[in-house]
Amino acid sequence: MHELTRPQSRRIAVQAQLLDAHRPTELHTTVRQLTLLQIDPTAAIAPNADLVAWSRLGSSYTPDELTAALKDRTLLELRAMIRPSEDLALYRADMAVGEKESKHHREWVAANDRCRRDILDRLGSQGPLTSRELPDTCAVPWKSSGWTHHRNVSQLLELMVLRGEVAIAGRAGRERLWDLAARVYPDEPAVPLDEARRLRNERRLRALGIARATGTALPVEPAVVGEVGEPAVVEGVKGEWRVDPAYLERPFSGRAALLSPFDRLLHDRKRTTELFGYDYQLEMYKPAEKRRWGYFALPILYGDRLVGKLDAVADRKAGVLLVNAVHQDVEFTRSVADAVEAEIEDLAVWLNLRRS
Repeated sequence: MHELTRPQSRRIAVQAQLLDAHRPTELHTTVRQLTLLQIDPTAAIAPNADLVAWSRLGSSYTPDELTAALKDRTLLELRAMIRPSEDLALYRADMAVGEKESKHHREWVAANDRCRRDILDRLGSQGPLTSRELPDTCAVPWKSSGWTHHRNVSQLLELMVLRGEVAIAGRAGRERLWDLAARVYPDEPAVPLDEARRLRNERRLRALGIARATGTALPVEPAVVGEVGEPAVVEGVKGEWRVDPAYLERPFSGRAALLSPFDRLLHDRKRTTELFGYDYQLEMYKPAEKRRWGYFALPILYGDRLVGKLDAVADRKAGVLLVNAVHQDVEFTRSVADAVEAEIEDLAVWLNLRRS
């Protein structure tokens, strides 16, 4: 049983997420370590996938690199996550047995099997296509109290992704292009189910550094890792953790970083509170008068601590990065303030905007 202090556990998490002073230099290597880049349409500063890449690689990174990697399919989009193409073999067995498909979903797909086959036929002869170019011959409409109500084709496509029948082949602007999975995914055999789960847990723990064995489910990508790694306890935090032993003896050198609200370092808000003592909520859905930190405030990392939030907006029409406030959770020393200011300047350079 490894006994860790909170600073030790934080440093493990920061190193695992490539946010220490030793910056990576290449996009695919970065995504390979992180295991994913989450796709989110919000772009108050920049799209999430690009913002996460910049926070690791710095202003030498350009979004064209990600576009090119998706085009040549060294990276692939799967369920709103960009992953290394070689990792798809770890998901094919799940797809084959419908592991992620609920009973309700199976029944709805079965009731609309004609539409499913019509989509496969159209993609086979004409794909890649957008969802609007695919036939809606569903006999039973998709019912939902949310925005997906009666969005039959898009919902059917999402469920066909879970079955490994269709895949996202690219994008036309913001619209996804769909095609047969056999024409998109690498032609590699699926890793057997139990082995694939173990390997995914190992990859996830390597990306997180320290995580719980079990816990509350998060959408799409779990935050738990099962029994991989080695057991650990963290001083002042209840319960047992799993830690990747590769990080235990590494020297740590930190830096300042501006993070996306969707960054993996803090995507598990419970872990963020337990290890970092950091309070964060995404406030874009709150009325302006009820926001504490801003519409899309960026968490600020310094060394092994989350020390504040940056309230900024990229005003591309005016050509400026508008900094509304730098909220200090702890009082910044001169060295912290200077390092954070340098990151803000680098963000402006990367966005090709003037700092305002």
